[in-house]
Amino acid sequence: MRRTLARWARAEWGPLYAAVRDPLRRRGPSALPLTAAAVGLTASLHYAQQQPWGEALVRNLGAVRADDPLGAALLRTPLSLFVPAPDLPVWGALAQILLVFGVAELCLGRWRTLAIAYAATLAGTLYARLGVTLGAHAPFGLPWTDAQVVDTGPSAAVVGLAVYVGWRYGAYATAGAVTLAMVAEVLLKENLAGKEHLAALTAVGLLCLLAALRDRDPDRLRPHRNPAGWTGRGPGTPPVRT
Repeated sequence: MRRTLARWARAEWGPLYAAVRDPLRRRGPSALPLTAAAVGLTASLHYAQQQPWGEALVRNLGAVRADDPLGAALLRTPLSLFVPAPDLPVWGALAQILLVFGVAELCLGRWRTLAIAYAATLAGTLYARLGVTLGAHAPFGLPWTDAQVVDTGPSAAVVGLAVYVGWRYGAYATAGAVTLAMVAEVLLKENLAGKEHLAALTAVGLLCLLAALRDRDPDRLRPHRNPAGWTGRGPGTPPVRT
């Protein structure tokens, strides 16, 4: 039984573990500048919104609601990713960012990590506006009261990154478990956050599909000239299974 579990764990997480281990061995904590900045920014915004002088400032810069003007919502969305929900313990948001952003940054690179995190967050934000417009009686609609709900926090980005990294590195059971957990969340407690997580997963699923189609492009399979015999793999490319 133990050997079977060990073989399964190596098949599920082996490539992901190697992708995380190698840059950490070479560069140590300096391999995680985006993650460190995200953790620090989230902690700072949490502290600021707990102070009388900072509550309005954080709200004006990073609080997004479905009834906000679209332009203002789009400008606030990037920062809203790092504004922890005031009704949840901040250590949860910090732990999510440290773990999931850290793994994604090591595997995908900082810019791709940031792009996927923003795409997932933006998908949830835009869905909220659409859901309120559809109304509570529509299959994917939301009650009008959700238009006033402040939409902040890294959860949609964390969910999206976890699924993308799991898919990219062959950890399909892990990616599937995250997806099923988000579906169960909506079934057990139907709320704005749960439906936004599904919207984020939909956006990330489209990114996975586009990446798969790109990888199947015959032009990308042709050998490229490598200067000085360089045979290294690009950042964010999963190791080849043999």
